[in-house]
Amino acid sequence: MVQQIAVLSDTHGVDPTLAAVLAEPDVRSADLVVVTGDLAAGPQPTQVLDRLRALGDRGLLVRGNADRDLVTVARGGQPPEGTPAVDLWAAAQLGAADITLLDQLPHPATVDLDDFGQVLFCHGTPRDDNEVVLVDTRLSRWADVLADVPDAVRIVCMGHTHVPFARLVGRRWLVNSGSTGMPYGSSGVPWVLLSASGIRLRTTAIDPAEVAAAVVADSGFPEVDQWVQDYIVHPPSDVDAVLAFAARDGRDPQWNAAGV
Repeated sequence: MVQQIAVLSDTHGVDPTLAAVLAEPDVRSADLVVVTGDLAAGPQPTQVLDRLRALGDRGLLVRGNADRDLVTVARGGQPPEGTPAVDLWAAAQLGAADITLLDQLPHPATVDLDDFGQVLFCHGTPRDDNEVVLVDTRLSRWADVLADVPDAVRIVCMGHTHVPFARLVGRRWLVNSGSTGMPYGSSGVPWVLLSASGIRLRTTAIDPAEVAAAVVADSGFPEVDQWVQDYIVHPPSDVDAVLAFAARDGRDPQWNAAGV
């Protein structure tokens, strides 16, 4: 059983932002660091995996949909339709140990948090690493998504949609720590600290221009200059993300940009 857990998600092969969060005092002192998927699909895939490996037993890495896709592509399989160019490039950079690591990631994973109860970590939802739920997803959808989650689980931590939030559904906390590699709508790099005293959404300040320059200098991805402009310097907003994902959370197709 652990007393304090730092939760990160969607590192997406961006090493400087991962390094910045891991350097936070509360992350360094946490009993466990959990990363809820989509680890290497980005411009610095092997650098990020090496940094995550260095956590040793203090790190718990959970599978994301992009992790599955990288394994498929790296082993010569057909990538899903619409797979980003950076993901195809990243798959080609992986060594045998990287592919094995990604292939063996658990989903979901559960940890006992001292004086709080069980915490379940997943990527999309507990039942599907590619399923979409959002902060404004309707209660009936949440009930369906969580139907098989044991009552002993008091917190569900997820990623996938890159926008941080924490909300209650049926007396259970649902938490998205956002994305460290492709943060949408955040003024910094989002992550979460869990302890018996509560759930704290945290942000690590960065200089986007400095991060972008560091990624460009260290990545061999041919389109890295444009990639950092799109996802580091001028990232999508939280509204952009919700509108992009909304059609996938089962809501009424008549729902519009006003959220009604």
